[in-house]
Amino acid sequence: MKKLSLLLFSALLAACSSNSPTAKATLDGEVFYLQRIALPPAATLSVSLQDVSLADAPAVTLARQSGPVEGQVPLPFHLAYDPAQVKPGHRYAVSARIELDGELLFINTEHHGVQLNGQDPQPLRIRLDPAR
Repeated sequence: MKKLSLLLFSALLAACSSNSPTAKATLDGEVFYLQRIALPPAATLSVSLQDVSLADAPAVTLARQSGPVEGQVPLPFHLAYDPAQVKPGHRYAVSARIELDGELLFINTEHHGVQLNGQDPQPLRIRLDPAR
């Protein structure tokens, strides 16, 4: 009976450990713009890591950071993503935007592709341009 209890406990422990949180990989960087203007305190920064492989379908978001701007440019970001979601042969990109009350102020206009193979330069530097 003790052996059966020990066996069941071991099986339960193994099942719990296999459901542990997935490993995370990260991309760190900063966004900036060249204009010499200060951001309003209520501005928000959004940075996304997306699978942009399919031209005729919406991009799939792997990671996103969004929140109020703290300070002025350059603004740091930290994206944690699940490396199990990275598929061989797919293309990935980081995009960023700054908004104020739902109105777009700045956005990246250049493609910022990443490999997600551990060889991407970090910190990433994403230049934003005025939306108008």
